[in-house]
Amino acid sequence: MLSRRNLFGLTAGLAAASVANPFTHAVRAAETEVPSTEAARLAASISDRLFDGDGLARTVPDTPTVSDFARSLDRTLVLGGGGEYYVAWYCGFFHGLMEHGVDLTVAEMVVGTSAGSYAGSSLLSGRFGQLRTEFEFFGHFPSLFAKMAPVSAPNASQKRAQEINFSVKDGSPDSIRAIGHAALAADNHLNGDGVERLAWLLTGDSRKGWPAAKMFTTANDCYTGERIVVHQDVAKRNGIPLAHAAAASSSLPGVIGPTQLGQRFCMDGGISKTWAHTDLVAGSKRAIVITLTNGYEGSLLSGIPHDIHKEVAALEAVGTKAMLIIAGTPPGVNLLDPKQIAPALRAGYERAATEAPKIKTFWA
Repeated sequence: MLSRRNLFGLTAGLAAASVANPFTHAVRAAETEVPSTEAARLAASISDRLFDGDGLARTVPDTPTVSDFARSLDRTLVLGGGGEYYVAWYCGFFHGLMEHGVDLTVAEMVVGTSAGSYAGSSLLSGRFGQLRTEFEFFGHFPSLFAKMAPVSAPNASQKRAQEINFSVKDGSPDSIRAIGHAALAADNHLNGDGVERLAWLLTGDSRKGWPAAKMFTTANDCYTGERIVVHQDVAKRNGIPLAHAAAASSSLPGVIGPTQLGQRFCMDGGISKTWAHTDLVAGSKRAIVITLTNGYEGSLLSGIPHDIHKEVAALEAVGTKAMLIIAGTPPGVNLLDPKQIAPALRAGYERAATEAPKIKTFWA
């Protein structure tokens, strides 16, 4: 049986600031929002005291803010999430870009959420060819993928987590905690052994260490509701392999996980008030942002409302020149259906022909 401690998640289901800058130029470590009851305040205080030193929690700013990660960087890349459909789309898209002479690895920082965490880490760690080959294989044999990673009909605890995830109306800490607590209490073990085997296959060497120094992954602490950002430095401090971080970023409530990062149990990076965590690259000179949808239309994996256009505007407000690419989804597509892998590969590959010359110009 797959324990939550060992659950790696479903891989397929992967202008510099100066003193004169008028915007805040550091994103502070998060503190648990002060709750209203005495017991809750006490719990939050204890949590902050015990976990403040792990360096994993990062506040999502409410106003345009220069990130201390990105303020001295030129090119940055943001990769949003969207299930195995989007991992496949990325595989086709990156392959097509390479054929057109575009090398995304020149980015000095890559932020990946859910599917984007797997796609980005494979790109930066030199494993992209392997990941693409694996997805092309599963595109031909989707039933094999389904057998390797069987997902059971949801039980009551899973339904609770899924329904809460799609019923929330905002990305407040209270809403994220409500989803997180349901995710913690969901019995996902029936989805376990096959998923673990597939995850080992697709994550390869990244199950040990952090081979991609420029990679940043996102997740959310199920207990506190804090945004979690993992990069090489804090990964070493907390003993987090890249595969674990990518898995946590893909741990969809009521389906898989949560996944343990350090001493925190974490869920999907998309369960956040930010759609793609673009704030992490704010302050870099140029940022390419690639998302599955605009955050409020098309196939989604949470009910939290988002608007990627507002996030891009926040980047531009601090002087970051941004290029937004929205992949788009076919009407009614199931992002977790293995039968969608082959169409997604084709769609990404074809889209690359359109975007390649634009990216060359943008990053020239």
